[in-house]
Amino acid sequence: MHKVAITGIGIVSCLGCDPETVGAALRAGRSGIVVDEERRRRGFRSPLTGVIRDFDPARVLSKKQRKTMPDFAVQAYAAARDALAMAGLGGDDIANDRTGLIFGCDSTCIAAIEQVELLRERGETMLIGSGQVFRSMNSTVTMNLNTLLRTRGACWTLSSACSSGGHAVGQAADLIAFGRQDRVICGGAQEINWESMCSFDGLGAFSTRVDAPAAASRPFDARRDGLVPSGGAAALVLERYDLAAARGAEILGEVAGYGFSSDGEHISVPSRDGLRRAMAMALDNAAMTPAEIDYLCAHATSTPAGDTAETQNILAVFGDKTPLVSSLKAMTGHELWMSGAAQVVYTTIMARQGFIARNLNFGEPDEWSARLRIVTETINRPPTTALCNSAGFGGTNASLVLRFPR
Repeated sequence: MHKVAITGIGIVSCLGCDPETVGAALRAGRSGIVVDEERRRRGFRSPLTGVIRDFDPARVLSKKQRKTMPDFAVQAYAAARDALAMAGLGGDDIANDRTGLIFGCDSTCIAAIEQVELLRERGETMLIGSGQVFRSMNSTVTMNLNTLLRTRGACWTLSSACSSGGHAVGQAADLIAFGRQDRVICGGAQEINWESMCSFDGLGAFSTRVDAPAAASRPFDARRDGLVPSGGAAALVLERYDLAAARGAEILGEVAGYGFSSDGEHISVPSRDGLRRAMAMALDNAAMTPAEIDYLCAHATSTPAGDTAETQNILAVFGDKTPLVSSLKAMTGHELWMSGAAQVVYTTIMARQGFIARNLNFGEPDEWSARLRIVTETINRPPTTALCNSAGFGGTNASLVLRFPR
């Protein structure tokens, strides 16, 4: 079994479009959540959303290159490009059978809507345009990035609801650990448009705290009233540790363990046992005990049932001596398909920049979260061992153990 190094990260999110900007936002507790007036006009119960600023797709790729790509695929390419640059890897280094590409993504709603509207407008399928078929596939991220980056190894998109990004990172790490790939560019992507959120808004799962957008996402807080949708893209370069060290790459951290499970119960209500099994598997895979984890980056999305279920699962693993815990969705909102990968990127940023971000908007614990060591103020020391959780509809769970240089 090979050790798996993190040698590059890239991010496009509502907190910023580079690790430095995102790190500053995490340290300061700066929210990326706003009220979208278009959603209000469209009849959304909640017009709240994360919003990506200062990202221009035309500055990343040409119009011809973007023809087959929705915005979130362009964002995924930008994040992957930045991660590769940080890793010190060029085109010749990755154009081979030993370099793979795995992203988590579970929908591409906007492209499907656009092609139907084009047909209605133009009255003939031949006039829709050749790019729409590639834009409307769930695998649009990996098929486009594979073409642009010229990788020749593993290439697929993993769909598992809000654990998609977490599983993509875990599966990438497994391929390297078992010697099937030397490096994998992995991550997650999520479209941020209102069209993709219509039915989700109709479930009544979103916060309606529209008078104070920055205070709307309140993971673990007793007054939480729902999640806030968000999106963007997160990317990592994972490499076989010995090969990365031999070429003189900076080792940002290590994916030390990966665990997964499914609840086997309700399609939308998380269980009290599923995430526990994923965390236990990740710790076992890393050959670590619960006491060795000093920070837990929680999935907690700010829903009453979801946060409570995760708390119960955490307590089942760690008892009352939990590690420091924060959910960064208080600042980012719930980045859905990309969230599991984004948490790994955010935690790596914190390790590099020497702090642990606080759980913004946590003012009053409930009976369960009172038993967690919630981070309420930014801690000016880095995490050294972290566990990142992600969970999704259908009861799918992913947990990742990260180890950072001391």
